Amino acid sequence: MIRASATLTATLAVLAAAMLWGTTGTLQSVLPDAREPLVVGALRLWIGAVALICLAAVQPAARRGWASLPKAPLFLAAAAIAAYNLLFFAAVARAGVGLGTAVTIGSAPLWVAAYDMLVLRRAPGLRKAFGQALAIAGAAALVLAGSSSGVAPFGLLLAAAAGLAYASYSLASSAMVAHAPPATIAASTFTLAALLTSPVFFLLPWHWALTGSAPAALLALGLGATGLAYALYTWGLKALPASTAVTLALAEPLTAWVLALLVVGEPATPLKLAGAALLLAGLYIVTSDKRAEGL
Repeated sequence: MIRASATLTATLAVLAAAMLWGTTGTLQSVLPDAREPLVVGALRLWIGAVALICLAAVQPAARRGWASLPKAPLFLAAAAIAAYNLLFFAAVARAGVGLGTAVTIGSAPLWVAAYDMLVLRRAPGLRKAFGQALAIAGAAALVLAGSSSGVAPFGLLLAAAAGLAYASYSLASSAMVAHAPPATIAASTFTLAALLTSPVFFLLPWHWALTGSAPAALLALGLGATGLAYALYTWGLKALPASTAVTLALAEPLTAWVLALLVVGEPATPLKLAGAALLLAGLYIVTSDKRAEGL
């Protein structure tokens, strides 16, 4: 019963993180047209890192956990999440938001599954694999419906690389949760990632971030959709395998679509309704598969 309760709580934490990530598009839509996507990615990492450092600082266990962090997974996680932010924004700039997002979020569970099979020699059960396939198909339908972007091979390659970076971050973070508190892991990872992305401030204009509603939107993006979201996601990895966590993160486009319906007034097309149904069905199958590793 205790194990089932911990799994349920972790599942809800990862789903909450995905919902917070789903606000990213809405928040970016109020930024100035002159915004630089790579600068947005770097700024959200810096704001998120400061928030996570504050969160870790007020927790005695998190403060004591700095010394026990395994260094190799930490640097891998930091490099991966830094690469993810830059690669994803570069991918959507070349392949379009719909196609770039679909390939990125859809490939992440596949990269983790490949790692499990090729490195750990552990194949997912048929039920879990079916649930993942449904969730990926549903997420792709939600993101791609109505998209008119043409195929851009380099953009697709960048999107697949972004998915690999996100999968690598999830696997590396999962390897650390047994050694240090989640707040310590998240704060350390994002501080290093923010430092790695800092060169973009010297290469691209960033003064637009100080104008109009940009500061408020960036704070919301950094505090909620980054700091709080990744704190919840890292905490969820204590009780969930990375393969389940990256699949649950597919709830992100569902949240973005609901916000588009409520805030922007986007019509609920049959394809998007079908995509939402497939995604919810896939997530239910994955989370209800008690034979899955870690569940």
